Amino acid sequence: MPASSTRRPLSQKEKIARLQLIRTENVGPVTFRHLISKYDSAVTALAALPGLARRGGRKQNFVTARPADINREIEELAALGGCLIVYGDTLYPEALMATEDAPPVMMALGHPHLLESRIFAMVGARNCSAAGSRLATTLARDMGQAGYIISSGMARGIDSAVHQGALESGTIAVVAGGVDVIYPRENDRLYDAIKSCGLILSEMPLGTQPQARHFPRRNRIISGLAAGLLVVEATHKSGSLITARLALEQGREVFAVPGSPLDPRAKGPNDMIRQGAVLVENAAHILEVLQMMATKTIAEPAYDFFDNIYPETPVDDTRFAQARQQIHDKLSHTPVAVDDLIRQADLGSAMVQSVLLELELAGEISRYPGNRVAFC
Repeated sequence: MPASSTRRPLSQKEKIARLQLIRTENVGPVTFRHLISKYDSAVTALAALPGLARRGGRKQNFVTARPADINREIEELAALGGCLIVYGDTLYPEALMATEDAPPVMMALGHPHLLESRIFAMVGARNCSAAGSRLATTLARDMGQAGYIISSGMARGIDSAVHQGALESGTIAVVAGGVDVIYPRENDRLYDAIKSCGLILSEMPLGTQPQARHFPRRNRIISGLAAGLLVVEATHKSGSLITARLALEQGREVFAVPGSPLDPRAKGPNDMIRQGAVLVENAAHILEVLQMMATKTIAEPAYDFFDNIYPETPVDDTRFAQARQQIHDKLSHTPVAVDDLIRQADLGSAMVQSVLLELELAGEISRYPGNRVAFC
């Protein structure tokens, strides 16, 4: 198993370096993980970035995030009473670490020890019914009494009802903006309550105002923390269904509360049930399935393809140049699955992943959900 797959106590220097690495241009969660898998240390990875970017075709100087900015970010978080949750450290949740695009660094306000508990996720419609809100509160309370910490997104409607029901037992609010930004504003009391007895979590820098593109990223954390995810009311194009899809991709069990076919808010859960989601009427239905899953281990994504990409012996630059050209010719502005590139290029996984890493650092390509890449 690669060193990056295991948790261990990280030094403060390494934690700061990992924050600097993810704040650096062209380094996203997947690239971050590849770099840590290759170099084991963010300190070493940071030193290697300029060379990797040059190999990918970057002409301008590659500059990492400024240490002064990183130190200021850490100081501001400490002033709020918060802490960093860093990928690979002992406090980082194992279930989330097992996802392919796990957030490299999260900021936390409240009680981070809750991340060590069993977690179950619950989400639903912002424009929820009174009955849906009441049921969400009851289910969250009952799951809390059964020993689960409840994660949700602190949005209006079902999310807020979920957090209210789980306040006494413990709840985790994963937010789309900075942990210091209350959104929506009417949740200010709920925000204070969760900060007092629960946990507020985000991968975004302090002060970040939530935007539409931030919510899918937030959603993968809500589901990634948890053993399973329940949807209580969701329209056909609801963000809750995006979270459910992410949960399935992460190998989590998905649950749904059925509703009247006359209510548009029931269409999402009803469709999920037809496609195999577990039908839920009470907490016992959830607990029965989770108990059967208790022996199931959430697998780590395999990133050992980076082993020996850069061996101690001199690299065959001609071979790498040919591989870069071959992969470049197969890429376009339409996202393509990396697995398809590996099959079509016939270069081997390690070579393809190495070239993609260099191209991303050079700013030539972007990564998309579903392990896909395309030209920027």
